[in-house]
Amino acid sequence: MIDISESVMQFLLALIVAGPLLGAVAALLPAPPGLKGKSPDQAVLRHGVTVTAVILLAAIVLTLGFDHDRPSRMQATTDISWIRALDVRIHLGVDGISLPLLVLTALLSFLCALYSYFKMPAGPSPKGFVALLLVLESGTLATFAVLDLVLFFLAFETVLIPMYFLIARWGGEGRQAAAWKFILYTLLGSVVMLLGLLLIGVKAGTFDMVALASDNGRGLTTSVQVIAVLAIGLGLAVKTPMWPLHSWLPDAHTAAPTAGSVLLAGVLLKMGTYGFVRILLPVAPDGMRIFAPYLAALAVAGIIYGSLACLALARPGNKGDLKRLIAYSSVGHMGFVLLGIATMTPTGVNGALFANVAHGLVTGLLFFLVGAVKDRYGTADLDTLAGATGAALYGRAPRLGALLAFAAVASLGLPGLAGFWGEMLALFGAFEPAEGLSRPAFLTFMAIGAFGTLLTAAYLLLVVRRVCMGGPRPVGETPLTDVRGYEVAAWTPLVALTVLAGLWPAILLGLTDPAVQQLLAGGTR
Repeated sequence: MIDISESVMQFLLALIVAGPLLGAVAALLPAPPGLKGKSPDQAVLRHGVTVTAVILLAAIVLTLGFDHDRPSRMQATTDISWIRALDVRIHLGVDGISLPLLVLTALLSFLCALYSYFKMPAGPSPKGFVALLLVLESGTLATFAVLDLVLFFLAFETVLIPMYFLIARWGGEGRQAAAWKFILYTLLGSVVMLLGLLLIGVKAGTFDMVALASDNGRGLTTSVQVIAVLAIGLGLAVKTPMWPLHSWLPDAHTAAPTAGSVLLAGVLLKMGTYGFVRILLPVAPDGMRIFAPYLAALAVAGIIYGSLACLALARPGNKGDLKRLIAYSSVGHMGFVLLGIATMTPTGVNGALFANVAHGLVTGLLFFLVGAVKDRYGTADLDTLAGATGAALYGRAPRLGALLAFAAVASLGLPGLAGFWGEMLALFGAFEPAEGLSRPAFLTFMAIGAFGTLLTAAYLLLVVRRVCMGGPRPVGETPLTDVRGYEVAAWTPLVALTVLAGLWPAILLGLTDPAVQQLLAGGTR
């Protein structure tokens, strides 16, 4: 790693958070004559690629300058008074828990901007699309970087409006209903979450997340913690999404453009689980301990429900949409994340954080691939894709078929790929939950979760068989375009990181474990 001064680190983190917002404003302005290229539309799309590339580069430099010997310490911190009357501060910082999510967000945002430059979804002017994409990136990055409860809520809410318009204006069939369902569910959860955050701030006398974590709930009575966990947890559970608050997700994914689906699955869902780890576990541990068995029960219910829904969609004759199937798979995968958090152990929480990043990489890749299949065939309907002889991607577009099979086996948790470690650690955490939690209950949850991995393998292998295998291309049929150059550029980083995280899990666990150990023991200092 490299030695970077604290002031430069502070600047980098501020640039990462505020840069996309400034880029969004610039995207709405007329392009200078010398930068228009072939058309203003091309200029604004190129602007989106440039801004997201700069933010990704800043995130990489921040990672290189991060003190990996002390990942539990907040680094690159900025602490400025903002609203004195409420003691709300512009408090930014990054540790081993938030750093991987920052880099993941910056990477997926860049890849989405690059992909959209070559494959802009049908809809209004690209100006609005690029501006909304950058606002979405800024809000997500801010959620992982802020250390004040009020700022966390503002950042958490910032992403709702741009995602609503991305679905409603650039989405596919049923986009208006899906967008309204998304915004209504998440706003309802957010109202309740705000009340919980204000309750903690008022009762503890501070909104500072570092101070609250260090206090470890000692300044809050058990009843306050219970109410706070119930209120905040409801808002976070909607965003995660936790069964049975998940019903907005399949519609949103099915209707969203490819870039919207990638960002929704890859980073927006992580905001909910991150809130559980960053706020509820250290700030209200007594309240979490009371609700942990219920959280675990809902988590494993989501694992089984998501897998059964995917199996139903994958069966011949059910007219299952491939995008919808991947969306339901996210309900199951995020169930493992919630199960790891519910164990309240370092093993389980580390597994949850690892599964967060792995899901972002693998499901982001899956949505890119499904978008490419839909682009080539004009549909994502499994029955139509399978047809009489199967879509036969192995024979008609071998590289695309191989990538889809790779993403599927990574998603089912094949050892050696990123999807394996998070789910395994979450199950290990359930084997030996935190003190005060019922071990027999968590052993039951572990067994149900393990059964869910078998169901996951079943539906993903069924999808691969129906989409990738089949008869030869009929005589006279137009050849199918295999992977294009810009698709290689957008997908290769996700493939490489999926393999890297699977073969070398210490690259993530070395960051998260010290931070998690300290967070559970009494906050970050």
